[in-house]
Amino acid sequence: MRNTRQKDVIRESLAHTDGFVSAQRLHERLEDDGEHISLATVYRQLNAMEEQGLVDTVRMNGQQLFRLCSDDRHHHHLVCVSCGKTVEIDPPSEAWLRNVADTYGFTIESHTLEVFGLCADCRRKGDAGDSTDTD
Repeated sequence: MRNTRQKDVIRESLAHTDGFVSAQRLHERLEDDGEHISLATVYRQLNAMEEQGLVDTVRMNGQQLFRLCSDDRHHHHLVCVSCGKTVEIDPPSEAWLRNVADTYGFTIESHTLEVFGLCADCRRKGDAGDSTDTD
């Protein structure tokens, strides 16, 4: 795929994002920054970038989210469900995956692993909110 101005603008915007972001939210940011790229173009570029391995994608709360891939080796993610902060983690061992598949009579053709939870900052905010909500 050739490099285009839209692709460069989208890549640059993703580079300034800590976690995963929806195409809609990315489009809003681009519009706020004065960029006039259609939402359809944002989707098209993000999907093309995913096919090239330039972005990671996960599904959360019924929508597809994107993140600039900072590592070209096989990896997985810890994703905060509150703020979207994302950390790349090493994959489980192939032996573990084969053992789980064998246990249930499966073969492995491919795999993804995303772990969703709360990051330390969001847990602290929640704890602080819990302590001030007492009557």
